Amino acid sequence: MSRIKVMVVDDSAIIRQVFTKIINSDAQLELVAAVNDPILALKRMKVTMPDVMVLDVEMPKMDGLTFLKLIMNDNPLPVVMCSTLTEKGSKTTMQAIADGAIDFITKPKMGVKGFLEESSAILLDVIKSAARANVGKLKKNALLMKSGEKIEVLLSKNEALLKNSGGSMMHTTDRIVAIGTSTGGTQALELVLSQLPKDAPGMVIVQHMPEKFTAAFAARLDGICQVNVKEAKNGDRVLQGQALIAPGSHHMMLNRSGARYFVDIKEGPTVSRHRPSVDVLFRSTAKIAGKNAVGIIMTGMGADGASGMRDMHDAGAYTIAQDEESSVVYGMPKEAVKAGGVDKIISLGEISRAICSFGTRA
Repeated sequence: MSRIKVMVVDDSAIIRQVFTKIINSDAQLELVAAVNDPILALKRMKVTMPDVMVLDVEMPKMDGLTFLKLIMNDNPLPVVMCSTLTEKGSKTTMQAIADGAIDFITKPKMGVKGFLEESSAILLDVIKSAARANVGKLKKNALLMKSGEKIEVLLSKNEALLKNSGGSMMHTTDRIVAIGTSTGGTQALELVLSQLPKDAPGMVIVQHMPEKFTAAFAARLDGICQVNVKEAKNGDRVLQGQALIAPGSHHMMLNRSGARYFVDIKEGPTVSRHRPSVDVLFRSTAKIAGKNAVGIIMTGMGADGASGMRDMHDAGAYTIAQDEESSVVYGMPKEAVKAGGVDKIISLGEISRAICSFGTRA
């Protein structure tokens, strides 16, 4: 089996040094170049085209966003953005994801070497995941979001579907939609949530993402969706027309007081190698909401959510997995199907309609 060719583009000599060490430590990877700006990267790409590129956001001569757009237009390939844990960095990175980047890794302002060495397993997982990603699907999703035309049509249909549901979900939070996703999920969630009318059922969402980035992601979605989208805080109620996104580096669990659902936000060890973990959300939803919930697992690498979805299924919830064709990485949905916890497999374009039709189920 041929090794995955990786190119690193970052103006920090320390970053290039540490990344070189980490990448060369894995027999499945081959570092073909580590350069300090996009101009040099373009020259090296003419000699050897990488399978995956790790790209810094802020660089001299050409910034990472501009270079990303150039790559996605001319030579689409999996790009992983390397960003700082700052408010500015998180907003820029969210834009990069919207423009076609597969995923991102974070680097702190200080203590870079130690931080990255401790996070080497995450870096290697992200690179390998990116190498298996469906770049064509990611680019198609990005173009669809920018066009908006199809989304407006689907939104109109979903509004009509919800109005014809007999009012079973109106003015109540009795039914819950729990969603879990990872690699490729930022684009997928944007497509799904932007197609939902303002009176869609209450949603709780786990997207694998570090702290600081979930707030920027939620704010971005809130600005383009009819439903309200926010980073969840401990004790937030789950309300109709609202989506709560688990904050980075914290688990989110569903809870209930009387007829009202709310979320608990907790620290703690990683579960299924993640924090927030989809399994944690799904297991709590199975326990608290049971048959009054729908679980949706979408694009992403690994198996997080498979066990929790099986729990939801066994508790009587209706469970859905995104299909392979529309997934950027068909890992998490595949594992959920293998675990026997999925009632239906559908495409990304059908998920918003499935959420709205949830109100028609007896």
